[in-house]
Amino acid sequence: MNKNFIVQEINRLDKFLSLNIEASRNQIEQLIKKGFVRVDGKKIVKTGLKLKENQNIEVNFPKAEISEIKDKDFIIESLKDKNVQIIYEDEYILVLNKPYNLTVHDAPSVKDATLVDWLKLNNISLSTISGEERHGIVHRLDKGTSGVMVIAKTNEAHAGLAKQLEDKSMGRYYLAILDLSLKENLIIEKPIARSPNNRLKMAIVKNGKLAKSAFTKLAPSNNEKYELIACKLFTGRTHQIRVHLASINRHILGDNLYGFKGDLNKINRFYLHAYNLYLIHPITNEKMSFTAKLSEDMHDFLENNFNMENVNDKIDETYITSSFNFTN
Repeated sequence: MNKNFIVQEINRLDKFLSLNIEASRNQIEQLIKKGFVRVDGKKIVKTGLKLKENQNIEVNFPKAEISEIKDKDFIIESLKDKNVQIIYEDEYILVLNKPYNLTVHDAPSVKDATLVDWLKLNNISLSTISGEERHGIVHRLDKGTSGVMVIAKTNEAHAGLAKQLEDKSMGRYYLAILDLSLKENLIIEKPIARSPNNRLKMAIVKNGKLAKSAFTKLAPSNNEKYELIACKLFTGRTHQIRVHLASINRHILGDNLYGFKGDLNKINRFYLHAYNLYLIHPITNEKMSFTAKLSEDMHDFLENNFNMENVNDKIDETYITSSFNFTN
């Protein structure tokens, strides 16, 4: 897909594009650096190029593609016990429920097949604007976190969704089960960076990146020992929910990395689930909302330890959204 523009006033190329196409700063930078932008017919890779009046700008969004599978037999074997559920699909986006214990995309430390491998295995056309390892990936979830994600099937859709992620018109609500109840609904705003003491962890670090989270109480367990809460992120730092909760001595059940020390030996993961996703369709501009069904083990824990009538009332999409009114 091509888009053409005429420069009306002097500006930088990257700033001009940010005003004229639905894409994040990073997406615009990638489009320019990968040679998909021409100025007066000439391919330009310099993001800060100074434009003159009446110059012609052409943006060529690269076509999405169905990529080759790196090792089909290995991927099938690795994914055999991981049930990825499709919630919604059209020609531009795919919304799915990621199971826990599935990494989203490749990295040097990743040994098993990833969600991207699953997408390629199922011959799903994916955006290519973010590089080979991250085809289609607009946002991610930690390996151990289950729940809702949106995948971009075209580069135009990817650019639009990335812009929404940046301006916060797209977002998610999470559910978590804690080892100790919150005293009250609260906002935590503390900077996060890699832990200087443990490279596997993130931590509250004075000069880290800005991180802001909101937490709201939903339902206590029958013995009032545990609590189901909802979480909303205003930034997207690695392990943000887990780090912020640990900073107030609250831990997600099963999250041994961040301090859970309970005796619940049957938990082989931490109970954090991306429950609801809201966005504006990047092509049709329709407001959309999707809810991802709880994983079987997390649902069973709630059923065995909580009043499910109360839980079901509290995890209603409208109730969760309204419960964060204190953040406005």
